[in-house]
Amino acid sequence: MKVLLLGSGGRESALAEALAASRSAPEVIAAPGNPGIAKFAATEPAPVLDPSSVVDLTTRVRPDLVIVGPEAPLVAGAGDALRARGVAVFGPDAGAARIEGSKTYAKELMERAGVPVTRWGSFTSSEEAAAFADELGPPYVVKADGLAAGKGVVVTDQRDEAVAAIRAAVIDARFGEAGRRVVIEEFLDGEEVSIIAFCDGAHLVACEPAQDFKRVLDGDRGPNTGGMGSYSPVPACPPGDAERIVDEILSPMLRATAEAGVPFIGALYAGLALTSQGPRVVEFNARFGDPETQALMPRLQSDLAETCLACATGDLAGTKLEWRSQSCVTVVLAAGGYPGPHHSALPIEGLEDAASIPGVHVFHAGTAIENGTLVTAGGRVLNVSAVGPTLTAARASAYDAVAKISWQDMHFRTDIAACAASIEGSAE
Repeated sequence: MKVLLLGSGGRESALAEALAASRSAPEVIAAPGNPGIAKFAATEPAPVLDPSSVVDLTTRVRPDLVIVGPEAPLVAGAGDALRARGVAVFGPDAGAARIEGSKTYAKELMERAGVPVTRWGSFTSSEEAAAFADELGPPYVVKADGLAAGKGVVVTDQRDEAVAAIRAAVIDARFGEAGRRVVIEEFLDGEEVSIIAFCDGAHLVACEPAQDFKRVLDGDRGPNTGGMGSYSPVPACPPGDAERIVDEILSPMLRATAEAGVPFIGALYAGLALTSQGPRVVEFNARFGDPETQALMPRLQSDLAETCLACATGDLAGTKLEWRSQSCVTVVLAAGGYPGPHHSALPIEGLEDAASIPGVHVFHAGTAIENGTLVTAGGRVLNVSAVGPTLTAARASAYDAVAKISWQDMHFRTDIAACAASIEGSAE
């Protein structure tokens, strides 16, 4: 089997390693890839945001399966363009990808599916959005309706900050057209958890739960990011609770997309809050989570290539996923200043020493090679994942590896999975 993987981030780095380890031994090609992905796949410098360029690439490399990693190509219609050419694709068409491309659409679909929805409103007027935020009261939740690379969400107790976030999106176009409409919704308390399901349009099989950390600073402080770390499994979401989420949220949404004429094929991601009233949806995504994928793939025993192909060909029924009993903790290493302005092209040191620690995987997220030297090339630069018999052990290995890596102004959170590890320890 020949697999074409689209993307260049930490998620794709984890997927590339998992594909290379698949029992079906696929030939893996990544576009555009990165220096870490190049260890597991041949790379092609293709502009993956342009569906016609993606079609041209598949005409040249003739893959048996295309796996689309990031959300932007999906929303742009890469899946539609490839399926029109008869290519097997793991990733939804643009219509189904609207579940991530428009938070308003996702809320409306949830209501049609019978999935519990908190109070919310969608606005193109900053004054009307601010008035509705006042009606709900603090904490205020302001979301850009469209894609904003994980940075279009503001949660604050301060009204002036909420109003400023609304105006920045709607009036100042901070997120371009993606923020011209904003969604204001009730704040959801409770532990957060992510559940990702492989889908073939009619059937799904869910991954084990993971949890990510969206705020940039320890203690869940600072602005939202694309994610600063993750871990799996999640003690706060045992198997029974996870099955309930699949039955009451993911399965109804899969049916709703099919009934809307846009069956969902690919990775359906539900980000949830485990509230006192039960699980409630924070967001839906149309692809694997980043950095949750980096904590899930090292635990996956099933053949990733075959599972994705089963989704792409409508043959997922009866599939069961096998998972290693080990835990995995992922720490994101970011550039100083992220998610704001930051420097790039800074030399990175210590990767070989970090990767030599048993159970450690170093996934590249924003790196490049300049004059033979590995340098930073993004906000989130590396993802250090480690597996171990417990979250405590995995966490210790991950941070041991982090301590061996350095570049100027490197930043990371020091509390990834700390609370979960303490709960795990108290339960023993």
